[in-house]
Amino acid sequence: MTDFPEYPFDSHWYDHPDGHGVRQHYLDEGNGDPVLFVHGNPTWSYLWRRPVLALRDRYRCVAPDHIGMGLSDTPGEDRYTYTLASRVDDLDALTGHLIAERGAPDRGWTLVMHDWGGPIGMAWACRHPERVSRLVVLNTAAFPNPHGGKVRPVLRVPFWVLRDTRLGERLFLRHNAFLRLATCPPLGMRRMLPKPVRAAYLAPYGTPEQRRPIQRFVQDIPLGPGDPAWPVLRDTGASLGRFSQLPMLIGWGGLDPVFDRAFLRRWRKHFPAAQVHLYRNAGHFVLEDTGYQFLIALRDFLRD
Repeated sequence: MTDFPEYPFDSHWYDHPDGHGVRQHYLDEGNGDPVLFVHGNPTWSYLWRRPVLALRDRYRCVAPDHIGMGLSDTPGEDRYTYTLASRVDDLDALTGHLIAERGAPDRGWTLVMHDWGGPIGMAWACRHPERVSRLVVLNTAAFPNPHGGKVRPVLRVPFWVLRDTRLGERLFLRHNAFLRLATCPPLGMRRMLPKPVRAAYLAPYGTPEQRRPIQRFVQDIPLGPGDPAWPVLRDTGASLGRFSQLPMLIGWGGLDPVFDRAFLRRWRKHFPAAQVHLYRNAGHFVLEDTGYQFLIALRDFLRD
């Protein structure tokens, strides 16, 4: 049991069978049809605390922390490769373990994704399309940047500084600047989090070593064919059509400076029948900005 606000969950651990002794933390709450929550950067399963609380009376809610994030182990780069492909492999191994060893069904999964949980989750779904029955999308992508190979002008300088300079190295590792900025207005959300909640988001990243995976996540963002993660993102985007008949719920923060309306339009193009809730005054952390408003929509969607 961990001690964070609104996070009264038992911790579970999966030892990845790669010979490196890396443990992955995950939540596994409730019974019923499985709902798989996939977070992005720089968050962890704490992001999903309210949906898990709202759904665990009817559904089996599984929410992993990516390796190096949240309560999972943070191995050195001699033991783990912090790439998109590795994240997909991790999710595949964990869900396979739950199906083979922990009684989870091999069909009927609802996939809920936020931020870089979109590429990770949908790439996993492309490996096992028969497992997925419903999709929930929250300010994310699973396709190349609709703005092309360039970062939007408003983000170009800070992105370059954080990703490619020594100053960015210091800001990431020494000062935890990326996570601190992401968890306060106006970049990540539009309203200030309660201090204990913001502290919980920050808690797993107290040392430079614990912040390294956050930096690696940003450095792995694929902008073009020369980037290592590009083939995974490209192939996932090209495969979305196989899921176009699945029920989809989109909850979108309209003031997200990164995943803007162009990303939402791309999702709607791929999934024209999706149920869309656009929260015009919400930011990237749409779950935090909308409170229980989106949770009601999510529960109704699953019930229907």
